Amino acid sequence: MRGEHSTISTAARRRQRGGAVKSFLVFSGGLALLVGLALAAGGYLAYRAAYAPGPSEAPSVMLFQKGKSVTTIAERLEEAGVIRYTELFKVAVRLRGLQDDLKAGEYEIPAGASVMEIIDLLVEGKSILHFFTSPEGLTTAQMLRLVEADEILAGEISLAPPEGALLPETYAFSRGETRDDLIRRMMKAQDALLDALWDGRALELPISTREEAVILASIVEKETAVADERPRVASVFINRLNRGMRLESDPTIIYGLTGGEPLGRGLRQSEIRSQTPYNTYVISGLPPTPIANPGRDSIAAVLNPMQTDDLFFVADGEGGHAFAETLREHQQNVAAWRRIERERRGQGG
Repeated sequence: MRGEHSTISTAARRRQRGGAVKSFLVFSGGLALLVGLALAAGGYLAYRAAYAPGPSEAPSVMLFQKGKSVTTIAERLEEAGVIRYTELFKVAVRLRGLQDDLKAGEYEIPAGASVMEIIDLLVEGKSILHFFTSPEGLTTAQMLRLVEADEILAGEISLAPPEGALLPETYAFSRGETRDDLIRRMMKAQDALLDALWDGRALELPISTREEAVILASIVEKETAVADERPRVASVFINRLNRGMRLESDPTIIYGLTGGEPLGRGLRQSEIRSQTPYNTYVISGLPPTPIANPGRDSIAAVLNPMQTDDLFFVADGEGGHAFAETLREHQQNVAAWRRIERERRGQGG
């Protein structure tokens, strides 16, 4: 009986172990299912949270420097009250595989922006744009002072571009761009403009290089602020060069005296006769360098001037100029301008 009892006990134990294994497998499968459901539910909730409106009630401007980690960005966003949870932002970035795609820059984050919207903003790099505008006709030194004074640009100026090498324009830039970078862009813009206009220049111009075009354009720029007049002013100087006449431009005298800084008064006769390389009342042809940075319209005017026989011009008292083909006509225009000046002085204007 002992042997039989022993045999029965062994079989029973085997059945028990088999049942236990089956129960464990059933339990394990159920647990895995529960865990999977929990993870799925958690993922769904995280998905909803990432697309839900954020906590900010007003737009926020934030600057993210280059090289900052996703964790640092997330922490700054949470500190600023733009997102609720640092970990949610990090998980959303990781799940989308965008760890290396968040771009540095200054961003305006809309009120109530979701985590996903913020991630898209940083990936697209739609940072805030700032604008730098240089008026036409400034010297390089004056333009560099404007660049230096801009509080958004970064770094010191180490470049020394020559006179006339910068294109006066409005340039968009992001916070963090250096002053040198902007100056390089201004120089490249000038080169690109000259390349675009040079091949379409008029025939038989008395200028043979791009540099000469910029020199003459700078004189045109300083002679008139009226855009419509520039092609006609350019024609006067082109005609004078073609006839071997001196340009006789007052702004060239001033540049020779002050480097282009305002003189603050009228020219003296002694200054008109002064021997400087820039005094076009004394020298023949063009001065050795530009006297300012001309704008697009002045360069275009020099390369395609108006077809006239004009050789002279003088202020007309209304912001423009009176043009003349002959010296006699010009003297009449000058006399008219002198009368206007006297009348203005008499009226205290």
